Parts: sequence; structure tokens; C-alpha cells
Amino acid sequence: MRRTDRFRGAVCALLLAAVGAAALTGCQSARGEGSGGGLTGTALPSGYGATFLGAGECSSRGDAFREVSCGSEKAAARVLARHQGLRADGPACPPRTDFVLHISESVPAFDEDGDGAVPRGFACMRNLEAPHPGDPGKGGGPRTVVGDCVRSAREGQVRETPCDGSGGAAPEFEVAAAVQRRDQCPPGTRLYVQLGGDRAVGCARRV
Repeated sequence: MRRTDRFRGAVCALLLAAVGAAALTGCQSARGEGSGGGLTGTALPSGYGATFLGAGECSSRGDAFREVSCGSEKAAARVLARHQGLRADGPACPPRTDFVLHISESVPAFDEDGDGAVPRGFACMRNLEAPHPGDPGKGGGPRTVVGDCVRSAREGQVRETPCDGSGGAAPEFEVAAAVQRRDQCPPGTRLYVQLGGDRAVGCARRV
């Protein structure tokens, strides 16, 4: 069985008081698109491509995620990147990923290389049509990127939320830049957000 989870990126933040003191610190990791929970289902090999759900290939959507031709009327999402192993140990998905499809190790009727197994891995997926929760400001996806907004969740923690307020809570900060170090953030920065990648520090301003 394979399961899918929609993740909102883990957000670690340090709120800056007007005099530069640390007023709020913490991390928040949330599952689900918007404020909802995870989406579960199965993904079954269908025989398209040399790698099951390789980069550029497409999947259907529903109770069972299947690899289908991208020209099929059943195609719902495209693979932006495909990696082996656990997501926690692997590289970050591309910024505009809408959700992550987790693939459990199995021994199906069809496999990638004829050895009788499809190895554990994950696929970074983007919907073929809107909505795109991974786009900047939409409040979802597995990563927090420049253009995303966050709000206070509880003491010491923040959570990504749609910038237009459609998530049920008004945004408090917007990630305006991504830099390598905090001292590279522009004036007016009031929140540091952990983004990952080469420019791992997000500089957020109050909105």
C-alpha cells in the first residue's frame, strides 16, 4: 500500500521585537491542505515509463493513485521530482509542489527494473489544474516559499495560511525574501522563517 499526505512545510520562526529582542521562537509542522487533515489512498503501478511515477509522468486521483498517460482524461497531477527513500532523509521538493505522494516498498505485478519490487520513495506532485496550494501565498504545499504568509498558531509557533485570508485566519507576516543568513535580511524584517535549501532563511515582514 502507498499513502499520500499533503504537507504544509515545517515553519521555524523567530519573532523580532522592535528593539531586536527575541519575543517568540518555535517550529510548527502541519499536515493537510489548508487547515484540513491528510489525504490517504493507494498508488498502483500501471506500466507507463521505466520508473514508476518518474519525473514528468502523471497520476490519477481518487481512492487509488495510478500512473496514467499525461494525455489521459484520468490524469490529475504531474510528477515534478521523484526520489528514493524517506522524504525526511531526501532532498526538498521543488517550490511549486502541491502535495507529496509517498510510495511504500512493495512487490507488485509490474516493477521498475524487473527485480520484482518497487522501492520506497516519494514523488513531488503538482496538480494539472487549479487549485495549486503550493503556489506562493496559497497557504499549502510541502514547502514555505517567498510570497507565502504565516500566522501565529500558539506560543512560540507560526503556521502557513493563505495571504488572502481565505484560510479562516488573517495572515500576520509575509515572506518577502530568502537569504543564506539572518543578517542579510532587508530592513523591516520581523520574522525569520526556515525555508530549507541554499537560501534557508526566510525574511518575513508584517502585513
